[in-house]
Amino acid sequence: MLNARDIMTRDVITVKPETTLEELARLLIDKKISGTPVVDDNNNMIGIVTENDLIRKNKRLHIPTVIRLFDAYVMLGSKSMEKEVKSIAAITVDEIYTKEVVSIEEETSLDEIATIMAEQHIHLLPVLEEGKVVGIVGKADMVRAMTNEASK
Repeated sequence: MLNARDIMTRDVITVKPETTLEELARLLIDKKISGTPVVDDNNNMIGIVTENDLIRKNKRLHIPTVIRLFDAYVMLGSKSMEKEVKSIAAITVDEIYTKEVVSIEEETSLDEIATIMAEQHIHLLPVLEEGKVVGIVGKADMVRAMTNEASK
C-alpha cells in the first residue's frame, strides 16, 4: 500500500514569517502552488499559509450588530472583530498564517491522508520529520496516486 513517502512532493517551497503578502502572492502564482509551510530561522515548521488566508484577508469587514438593552449597549458577534481587523490590515505572513497545523509522517497511509483531508477540509498536509518539513502532500498528489493505482 502506498504512503506519504511515495506520493509527497519533496522539493517543498517554504516562507518565513516576515515574508510580505505581496511576495507570498507572487510565489504562489509563479510556482503554481496553493500554499506553503511557514518555517523559523532553524527551518522548523511553525505554521502554514494558503491562498485561503490571502483571500480571507481581502474579505469585507463585518461590523457587529449593536443592540440597546435597558440602559446598556450590547455588541453581538464582537469577539472575532479584533482578529478580522488584524487580518485585513496584515502585510506579512506572520499576521495571517495558521499556527495549528495538521501534519503527517512519511509512513502515513493514503487512506489516512484521504480521511484527514476529507473530514478536516485540509488540502495541504506537510510531511514532518523531527519538526522539519521533508515533503508535502496536496490534493493533486492524492488524485495522481489514485489515478496511478487505478491504472494498474
